Amino acid sequence: MPTRLVNVVVDAADPPALARFWADLLGWAATQADSGEVDVSAPPEDGWWMDLVFVPVVEPKRVKNRVHLDLSSHSPTDQDATVRRALSLGAVPVELGQGAVPWVVLADPEGNEFCVLEPRPEYATTGAIAAIVVDAANPSAQATFWAAATTLRIVRDEPGFASLHANDHHGPWLEFLRIDDPKITKNRLHLDIAPHPGEDQHQAVARLRSLGATPVNIGQADAPWVVLTDPEGNEFCVLTPR
Repeated sequence: MPTRLVNVVVDAADPPALARFWADLLGWAATQADSGEVDVSAPPEDGWWMDLVFVPVVEPKRVKNRVHLDLSSHSPTDQDATVRRALSLGAVPVELGQGAVPWVVLADPEGNEFCVLEPRPEYATTGAIAAIVVDAANPSAQATFWAAATTLRIVRDEPGFASLHANDHHGPWLEFLRIDDPKITKNRLHLDIAPHPGEDQHQAVARLRSLGATPVNIGQADAPWVVLTDPEGNEFCVLTPR
């Protein structure tokens, strides 16, 4: 059985402060862990089965993130309210060459870009976060890898854009957007995946490697998770079964 997505992990200079920003923005709950990480969890009605996990790092953010979050809205008024709430909590507007678009591009207090989308029917059941968006040289190939690695299915596959979603139509979309800029540093946002209860982590890793994943050492030492990169070099972690 494929592994499943369990976390979006965010590198942070100040995990408690950054987690509080996101918890207050989304209306989610933050929980401090002994390791220094902070988990931000959605309410059950959001259908978002993943946590946002903020972990301490010393390296500063240097370039635009290759992974970002898109926030949903139910009306123009709702979109405007989310933007105003984000700005009041410490977000700032960001210009990435997006031009005149119906969504709003912001950055959180540590510079992580995110978008507040205009209302879109496909995101009506996602809860506060509509999608996890990943820059990709080949969106179709990336979607194929991640569909095989998870329980998500490919819903859209176009030359510049590919999207995956859960079979029950709840929770976040995982989307790949065609970007020509190369990856030049470790991603500050990455995905955690895990085998289902009763399955074997090492067998899961072997399967992912057969699909095109590659082991990578980012200083994890003897951690209980395994760090891999997908076919375009994006880091992700394979946790123990859960």
